[in-house]
Amino acid sequence: MLKLLALLLSGAKLGKLAASGGTMLLSVVAYAFIFGWRYAVGFVVLLFVHEMGHYIAARQRGLPVGLPTFIPFLGAWIEMKKMPHDAETEAFVGLGGPLLGTVGALAAWMLARAYDAPWLMAVAYAGFFLNLFNLIPLSPFDGGRITAVLSPRIWLLGVPILGALFFWRPSPMLLLMALLAAPQVWKAIRYRADSEEAKTYYAVPTAKKWEYALIYLALAAFLAVMMSEVHDALQVYRTMRGSPL
Repeated sequence: MLKLLALLLSGAKLGKLAASGGTMLLSVVAYAFIFGWRYAVGFVVLLFVHEMGHYIAARQRGLPVGLPTFIPFLGAWIEMKKMPHDAETEAFVGLGGPLLGTVGALAAWMLARAYDAPWLMAVAYAGFFLNLFNLIPLSPFDGGRITAVLSPRIWLLGVPILGALFFWRPSPMLLLMALLAAPQVWKAIRYRADSEEAKTYYAVPTAKKWEYALIYLALAAFLAVMMSEVHDALQVYRTMRGSPL
């Protein structure tokens, strides 16, 4: 009986692994039709690295979490089977993705320079953009989960940023994110510093708030600088070599 139970549990784990790998492969195929297989593989790998940052951070805090699930042109996410018990834990898990994702984009950038690979430089640019985009200070973006450690009212700063992005580059994905963010905006408007939630879930020491704020600002600035540098490098490839990405 115990052997049968162990076999069923191992089968369930293999099923979850297959489901995660299957959605990952589906994303590669979908992106490959538009951008080519090399870029598709590189981009999906960076998505995976980003999500594994969340996965590792959640496991470090003892939170049960599922493997990443991918949806082409929408991104990926990990299933939180148990929500964080305080804002600091939520910020820690939220920060894990952009941090490890930035490391992945840096690795792609260094490899692109070492092997003179313009397609890999394009992957690095997408990685830096992806992680900077996720730092928008509005839940459900990672930036919203990080900045909530200061106050949910910070989310109101993310509204004009998301609006500006939509007017700059309108897309269905941004509309979807706006719909998902709407309840959080209302929560930010109604938030009160003297509420029970503020005294429990959002009760974070001031020193810890400063720590997250500095990490957040430093990471956002670094990603912006790297995006600019990689963009310039891609322009050189296009104008000097006429090399396709």
